[in-house]
Formats: sequence, C-alpha cells, structure tokens
Amino acid sequence: MQEPVKSYAAFAADRELGPFSLTRRDPRPDDVVIDILYCGVCHSDLHWAHNDWGFTSYPVVPGHEIIGRVRDVGQDVTRFQPGDMVGVGCFVDSCGKCGPCQAGAEPYCGAYPTPTYGAPDRRDGQMTHGGYSERIVVTEKFVLRVPDGLDPSKAAPLLCAGITTYSPFIHWGIGAQHKIAVVGLGGLGHMALKFGRALGADVTLFTTSPNKKDEALRLGANNVVVSTDAAQMAEAASQFDFILDTVPTQHDLNPYLQCLAFNGTLILLGLIGPIEPPVNSMLLMSRRASIAGSAVGGLHETQQMLDFCAAKSIDCDVETIRLEDINAAFVRLEKADVRYRFVIDMATA
Repeated sequence: MQEPVKSYAAFAADRELGPFSLTRRDPRPDDVVIDILYCGVCHSDLHWAHNDWGFTSYPVVPGHEIIGRVRDVGQDVTRFQPGDMVGVGCFVDSCGKCGPCQAGAEPYCGAYPTPTYGAPDRRDGQMTHGGYSERIVVTEKFVLRVPDGLDPSKAAPLLCAGITTYSPFIHWGIGAQHKIAVVGLGGLGHMALKFGRALGADVTLFTTSPNKKDEALRLGANNVVVSTDAAQMAEAASQFDFILDTVPTQHDLNPYLQCLAFNGTLILLGLIGPIEPPVNSMLLMSRRASIAGSAVGGLHETQQMLDFCAAKSIDCDVETIRLEDINAAFVRLEKADVRYRFVIDMATA
C-alpha cells in the first residue's frame, strides 16, 4: 500500500474543505504515478463539493486540471518515464469498447467515463480522488504529455477550460472562413477568444459588462457587443456562423439565437441542466439554426490542443493560490472574482 498523501477534501455540502489523509492505490502494471505540481480550480469542483448536482459521495478530493511530474511507472508503461511533465484531465478511464471510445471520444463513453474524482474506479471499485493532493495514480492511456514551452502553472486549466473550448472548434471545423461570437468572459470564455483568434476566425465577445471591452480585445476579440444594449444587439442580428455560449448558469438564449446567421449554430459549453426561459422555436426555424452541446474533447484531441498551445504560445490567464486557500477561492469563484482561473501551487501545500 502506498504511503498517505496530503490533500484537501469536501466532507459535506455545508462544510468547508479541509485536510484529508488520502491513500492512493498501489500502481498497476499500466499505471503512472504522478507528483502533482499544479491543479486548476474549476467551477465543477465547487458544484461537486456543494452537492449541487445531487450525487456527491463524501469525502471527495476535487481537481481535474492536473499538471505534474512522473514519479514512477508500472512495468507495462511505454509512453512515459520518471521525470516527464504530464497532465491529467477530467476523466481517468472509460469502457474502451463503445462507439465513442473507439472513435477517440472517451468523454462520451456509452458506459460513462470514470471521472478523475467522485466516482468508483471501474476496475477495483475504490472512489477516485482528484488533484487537490500531492500525488495521483492514473492508467497510462489517460495521461497526457505536456510539451516543452508551456508554463506548467498556466497549462493546468487547459485540461478542462482549454479542451472544452478547443473541442468545438475542431468538431465543427471553425476557422478563418467563419464569423463567431463567445458569450461570457470567464475561464472558458477567455480561452475561446484565444483559440478563435489563433485559428483565424472573426471573433466577437457578448458581455453584460461594458468595462470588459479592452480586456476582450487583449485576449483576441475583434469586436465586443454589450448584450444589455438593445441597439448593439439589433446590429448583431443574423451575423454569426457559430456562437459559443460559456455561461454556466441559466440565462435567456433567445437574444443570441437572433444573432445567428442562416444555418448558424449556438453551442452550449457551460450550461448544465434545463434551459430557462424556453427557447422560441421560430428563431431556429426561420434561419435553419441549431442548438448544440459540447463537452471536453477526447484524449487525442486534448493532446492535439496541448501541442497547438505550445506551438502558438497559448495558455490560460491564472492566479496561483495555496492549497490552504481553497475555501477563500471558492467564495471568490462564486462571485466570478477571478481572471480567469485559480491554480493551486502544490509546492506551497
């Protein structure tokens, strides 16, 4: 049995996270043992800790934006060796047999992929625990190589916020021939602006805050539309081939549907749950428009994204914190008081 590692866990929905002595499994032949250097703080971590989705099993160690260095490898591991810089994202296993898995889309596994934290391991039944900890053990297939040139602390959120926004660009072939918009300037939104600019698209930001214009232009936007300004929204009508909606809470989609061009697509990246208020179907039928959803990309696509980011000098704008400051970070995260992702520096734990 491996020695216990320090971590922070959620113990109940109404309690703050606190220290937790976590024992990782002994490495299997195909396992990679990773010393965690940095872990991003995702809004999903907060939801999971607070049991907002109703299925949290306590205690749980959150964290699925993990960058670390390989400490040891199992006897069957061929792709990694001690000392390698690696990453682990939102999932640590899948069935490997269904259509999505065979197509390299593991997050859409028909038997449901195994999350990095908060679910039973599909081999031994032990609950998975994430990156708010010193160390993690992950099967080789779900470990990603971090290319030279990426700042490890700024690369951590690429494993969720980055791949969530990169994946729709690849799936829908979004590029220089398209006019696109991004709704919301948060962890996902700021990455969508960067990817849109790097891939040559004409990029507009929809925001409720007029004071975010300069920041949006710095991050890659060509234009900014204040969505609470009726005149600006009227001018934006029927303009966009794709709109990437990154807002994680319920909001009215109808104003954005009016801004889609013929055959346009509104892609939901942040909203989880029912759409309220209801969508006016005439806005879809009158322009043959679509509403689509997209989650994180598969392993091949995620590695492609990391390599693309290294080649294009793209990373996340982050604020590093100590592990002990995670509860204060959660409070700020609920207020959207971060630009644009908290990252835990495990060296300060």
